[in-house]
Amino acid sequence: MIHTSSAALAFRAAFPLTLPVLTGFVFLGVAYGVLMQSIGLGAGWTFLVSFLVFAGSMQYVALTFFTAAFNPLYALAVTLMVNARHIFYGLSMLEKIRDAGPLKPYIIFALCDETFSIITSAEIPEGVDRGWFMFFVALLNRWYWIIGTVCGVLVGNLLSFDTRGLDFTLTALFVVIFLNQWDKPSNRPSALIGVGCSLACLLLFGPEWFILPAMAFILGVFALSGSKPAGGDV
Repeated sequence: MIHTSSAALAFRAAFPLTLPVLTGFVFLGVAYGVLMQSIGLGAGWTFLVSFLVFAGSMQYVALTFFTAAFNPLYALAVTLMVNARHIFYGLSMLEKIRDAGPLKPYIIFALCDETFSIITSAEIPEGVDRGWFMFFVALLNRWYWIIGTVCGVLVGNLLSFDTRGLDFTLTALFVVIFLNQWDKPSNRPSALIGVGCSLACLLLFGPEWFILPAMAFILGVFALSGSKPAGGDV
């Protein structure tokens, strides 16, 4: 049964916190949409991919799959490497979503970096249902991305320009998220652990294969040290 008052309170609490994501996702989504249009895929395909896949970084990587011979095993391996971080997000979210009830499947499906960051760092106002709050954060962020990507295709149809460098917008957003976490002194030790483990694995395994070992290394360090991931209270 949907409690309208609880949902309304949660929406009002969640929406302001997602506005920075709205700004970022509009630019990221438009850039992705323009790139989709540049390889001949229109608004329908862009909407379908964003709606079903909803993995910004992987969607950028997948642009190369649309223009080359499809290798399903290679696509599976790349997808696993690019999105492996969600395994660790999910593990750290177990307690938070335990009581989300029927909202839990959607929160799990729509989890992304920005949603994880908000859910783990936000101070939910008293009287606001946590499950509904997480649901609306996930819902809003997902639709910001979907709408942004479709708008990008429409922009690409109207304008003609060099698309080189547009894919860097995703990297820029991750840098901004890191800097936002770094602003909180309590997050800095875990941020340094993440950076240190990633650099070590980059040197050991190279740029193509370091992501999975880095994630495992980071999780192992957190588990042994008892540290909490940046932005988290789980």
